[in-house]
Amino acid sequence: MSEHDISVVVCVYTEDRWEDILAAVSSVAAQSLPALETLLVVDHNAALLERLTREYKETDGVRVLANAGPRGLSAGRNTGIGAARGGIIAFLDDDAVAERDWLRYFASGYDDPLVMAVGGRTVPIWASGRRPAWFPEEFDWVVGCTYRGLPPGRVQVRNVLGGNASFRRTAFDAAGGFATGIGRDGDKRPLGCEETELCIRLTRARPDAILLIDDRAVIHHRVPEAREHFAYFRTRAYAEGLSKALVARSVGADKGLESERRYTTRVLPAGVARGLRDAVLARPGGAGRAGAIVAGVLTAAGGYALGSIRARRGGATFSVVEIEVAPPPAADDEEAAA
Repeated sequence: MSEHDISVVVCVYTEDRWEDILAAVSSVAAQSLPALETLLVVDHNAALLERLTREYKETDGVRVLANAGPRGLSAGRNTGIGAARGGIIAFLDDDAVAERDWLRYFASGYDDPLVMAVGGRTVPIWASGRRPAWFPEEFDWVVGCTYRGLPPGRVQVRNVLGGNASFRRTAFDAAGGFATGIGRDGDKRPLGCEETELCIRLTRARPDAILLIDDRAVIHHRVPEAREHFAYFRTRAYAEGLSKALVARSVGADKGLESERRYTTRVLPAGVARGLRDAVLARPGGAGRAGAIVAGVLTAAGGYALGSIRARRGGATFSVVEIEVAPPPAADDEEAAA
């Protein structure tokens, strides 16, 4: 087994995404660089766990696991990390499909032994068939996608984005796993930033570590109709502010908001200017995009302010756990899980 063997972890939580889950697994199976294994980690949903176990009982290289930690995406990822056998662990959202060379581009980034993480580019698939005219590309992170303002090509970054990312196994040995209590928990408030906190913690534990984004490692992420509306946009921006406050409290505002300063002082003003220009030229959605950027900034700032107060009072916390490595399955168990 090579240190470049890749385990793919897909965290799932609801039968409502059944077809999406099957499509995600199929996209991994179709990779030009085959994955060592695909791990489906089910987040405290017995019916889904049983259904997926039946579905993939006869499928080589697919294992179905129950989240061994508390409810939520971070604990599910940690369960996958603990069970994974590859030297590289990649994460794919359960409502996304990867392009054929996704893993190949990830793997090529690890030719440099200092590279500890490689992320990719996430493209939205809008339920309505096209981007809402008012929705600014600068805020595509609201729907879990790569946003306008990130540099193109293969570039070094502070953090990768968790739904389309990979890490060396040794990164988790150095820094621990994803923090619980900070990221998503099923359908509750759409918090985030768990990958940001992990990446900052990783570079503190390994100051020589290099983290990359390669925009050739592409996945296509489904955006449901409910997330195409301004109400979700506002809720997600507010939750991002809350999450950023937790991260800044943990790692310090200098590092925790390092990338955000450039984003708010350069990327977003340029986006507002483009929107206003489009409005003057009578192009559809220009004024809406400019207004959405301003509203998003103010809403996130409000969430950050409230989250900072809560963090100082000790009312919002998260915890980092060491990854417990699961023993490899016995031959009979492996046949049953495959």
